[in-house]
Amino acid sequence: MRLFVSVDLPDDLADPVADLQDEFAGASGLNFTDPAQAHITMKFLGDVDDGRVPDLERELAAAVDDADIDSFTVRYGGLGVFPSLEYISVVWLGVERGGDRLTRLHEAVEDRTTAMGFDAEDHDFTPHVTLARMKHAGGKDLVQELVRERDPTVGEARVDEIRLTESTLTDEGSVYSTIESFPLE
Repeated sequence: MRLFVSVDLPDDLADPVADLQDEFAGASGLNFTDPAQAHITMKFLGDVDDGRVPDLERELAAAVDDADIDSFTVRYGGLGVFPSLEYISVVWLGVERGGDRLTRLHEAVEDRTTAMGFDAEDHDFTPHVTLARMKHAGGKDLVQELVRERDPTVGEARVDEIRLTESTLTDEGSVYSTIESFPLE
């Protein structure tokens, strides 16, 4: 199973995310993510043997306890890219409010999963929603312009859980399904 830990955006933010993606429509080389599956990846786990899932679920529940965070509101806004404006591989929507709590949750998940033997992240956590991946630099100038000049706010949503999510690769793209949810206290 290909797994990751996520904070999912609610359905009512799918249209505003799609509207933001539309602003990049003229940039060749971008493959857009499905706005109905918009999420923040808290931790990518990769291929995980089915037999490890019960232990993983136990550790994720413990991570939520460790973080000791009540449900909170996140405001999604701002644009960015990874790794840099000169070499773009990912275009993302940022977090204007609630990033500190998302980071605390991420750190608790990171501590618990690395203790289980999952690879540690090799970069700082930046809470974001992937809008598109850049396959070639044909539309780089437009992406750079939009990221420099636009500062959109997409909306707000309550975060009241994290999810263990399975990603199944299909010819039409990735399909995500929730394995288990872990409510915040």
